[in-house]
Amino acid sequence: MSEGEDQVRVVPVILSGGVGARLWPLSRAARPKQMLDLTGGGTMLALTAARVADPGLFAAPIVVAGADQAEAIMAELGRLGALILEPAARNTAPAIALAALAADPDELLLVLPSDHLVADPSGFGAAVRAGLPFAKDGWIVTFGMKAERAETGYGYIERGAALADGVFAAARFVEKPDAARAAAFVAGGRHDWNGGIFLMRAGAYLDALRAHAPAMMDAAETAMADARREGVLIHPDAAAFRASPAQSIDYAVMEKAERIAVVPADVGWSDVGSWQALHDVSARDADGNAVVGEAILIDARGNLIRSDGPLVTAIGVENLVIVATADAVLVVPRDQCQRVKEAVDRLKQEGRDQWT
Repeated sequence: MSEGEDQVRVVPVILSGGVGARLWPLSRAARPKQMLDLTGGGTMLALTAARVADPGLFAAPIVVAGADQAEAIMAELGRLGALILEPAARNTAPAIALAALAADPDELLLVLPSDHLVADPSGFGAAVRAGLPFAKDGWIVTFGMKAERAETGYGYIERGAALADGVFAAARFVEKPDAARAAAFVAGGRHDWNGGIFLMRAGAYLDALRAHAPAMMDAAETAMADARREGVLIHPDAAAFRASPAQSIDYAVMEKAERIAVVPADVGWSDVGSWQALHDVSARDADGNAVVGEAILIDARGNLIRSDGPLVTAIGVENLVIVATADAVLVVPRDQCQRVKEAVDRLKQEGRDQWT
């Protein structure tokens, strides 16, 4: 650590409000993706908390989640600074505002999703340390994950001028590009994936929100001023928070604020946002099959097979995802995994909520 850095402790803000519909039928509203053990190393939430457990750098985390997850989160995490229970889902920008209002304005917050994987935690810690001087100086720092392929399902961050060794001004944010643009980004070497991880002073974020999304700021401020507190649990006022616009931090702040820095980080990141992504990070046999649970494979290649109980037999098939739970079965080509959410939407439209 550099001189003075040992006096800085970063407050992790873990956003745990998502469901992970693209990992249906394993991920459901009652047991969302972050509460699943997808890799055999523990739940996604526990792995995220372990990534920011170094007491020399990190304080106890603030977790923002839905009220129905409170018991599971408290059972999962032994070290918890606060658990803010959202009365309604309003996307990431308002959720982060709740955490920033629960902190001291000068505290540094590291905002991170609860359901991503990082293969190199020490490299991740080094990236956080590289961003610390800029966050302390009022910059909002984001972390660009190495673009390993021309992925059309992720947003990208373009690097601008160098601010320091390994730190750049963020030139622009690009939402999910088409295949040709994604390929050009990877070939050009100036674009990184937007991993949704941010480092900033709480007050700097609130100032940016007040400037660029004042209605959101007002709603969050009122919700926290009238919040009910029970130990580490914080219940923001429901009516006030529901009045907030629903928007991501990218749209509300990052694409509009001026002092945005990006730290490129080659740390083996994955959002595990689809069955294809899980196949990519899973152990595979000599034929490229990733298998969890009871299965028999005959002349089968490149498949992801996961069963919570029933025996799955796959014969003469390639590049499929087959997932069996106690009450549902999914079969989809790996290259169409992004369409799984269509099934969840259809179930909701038809009122078959027992399967969502």
